[in-house]
Amino acid sequence: MGLQQFERRLERLVEGVFAKAFRGGLQPVELGRRLTREMDANRAVGVRGVIVPNAFAFALAPADMERFSSFAEALTRELADAAREHARNEDYGFMGPIEITLAAEPSLGSGVFLVSGEVREAPGGMEVGSIVLPDGSRVVVGEETLVIGRMADCDVAVRDEGVSRRHAEIRRQGNEIVVVDLGSMNGTKVNGAGIRQHRLHDGDEITVGSSRLRFEAS
Repeated sequence: MGLQQFERRLERLVEGVFAKAFRGGLQPVELGRRLTREMDANRAVGVRGVIVPNAFAFALAPADMERFSSFAEALTRELADAAREHARNEDYGFMGPIEITLAAEPSLGSGVFLVSGEVREAPGGMEVGSIVLPDGSRVVVGEETLVIGRMADCDVAVRDEGVSRRHAEIRRQGNEIVVVDLGSMNGTKVNGAGIRQHRLHDGDEITVGSSRLRFEAS
């Protein structure tokens, strides 16, 4: 399901002005397919379960790199999302944030590419995670506590009248990442259930007011 969604998003990504460029030659979706195979081929059992690479380096022919350059940033975001979705579907874990790089390799002919995947641990070996906002933007959970609220100076600012000025916090407790309600007027929910404090797991949906945020362990 994750790869199919990735393919559909890429189809939309290359519509319009990019359409002619992708009638032949290397297709962006081929990178996504190879990425998921790289994850499957290099999975290993660790203390936290099945661990897969989280840092991927793609080497492309110069001609293909030039064709991709106009939307390389969007493509790397889509590839990272494809990795997250595949990991969720297969119950894989990451040791650090997902990193995708694209670079030209002069020795490669058009349509040929290479990819290498590496397990790259987060600083201090911390559990990794990010909060995905309704608009698709992402806030990485670092060492410092993140405040969710209606105020513009909140780390996760949510424009929603049902959200308190300082509504909830995302904080670390040991190796866990938890969400804590700050006595908000309308409360905080995780996967539809009201909480005061809750350990977050990959894919958990946090509801504040009428806004939904998603926690991703990557």
